[in-house]
Amino acid sequence: VLASKIIALGRIYVPAGVLAYAVTFAVTDVVSEIWGKNCAKQVVLAGLFSLGAVFLLIWFAIILPSAPFWTEERAFTSILGMEKGASRIILASVVAYMVSQYHDVWAFHFWRKVTGGRYLWLRNNASTLVSQAIDTCLFISLAFYGVFPLLPLILGQYFIKLCIALLDTPVVYGLVYLLKRSPAKTPLRLPF
Repeated sequence: VLASKIIALGRIYVPAGVLAYAVTFAVTDVVSEIWGKNCAKQVVLAGLFSLGAVFLLIWFAIILPSAPFWTEERAFTSILGMEKGASRIILASVVAYMVSQYHDVWAFHFWRKVTGGRYLWLRNNASTLVSQAIDTCLFISLAFYGVFPLLPLILGQYFIKLCIALLDTPVVYGLVYLLKRSPAKTPLRLPF
């Protein structure tokens, strides 16, 4: 939904969802560090189910009849509806999410093995920066090919994600520090 609006951050143009989505990589890195690869994969899968549930709820809200006095149906459908490429954005979101998040989990553990479990900052950034490049190229290409110029969107979105990734490193360290000292370190087991 957020991706259907292109925002301007100075001379950089990005889908509005970039700000919210960029932090998901930090979350999977923290989960990977504390609870391991399998739990991180479960979190990615839970995120996919959440994404699917939100899309279904939006679709259901669109097809339900409106109250006769409600005058905002056209604006609601225009913003949240399946017109003007929204289905492409949804497909692009799902594909980019799955490929990039699973890559992030794999890469984090690859770098964990290479570093012998040291250098969290390196593992966090090395896995995230490549995963976000994958995510950005896939999402922008699938969602906006033939609609907007791709290169400015890819470069703008990746630049913002790069900044967020580098700035979230202290947050990742803080969360890992707190969670490692937490008395309840056992993750909730998901039923899938």
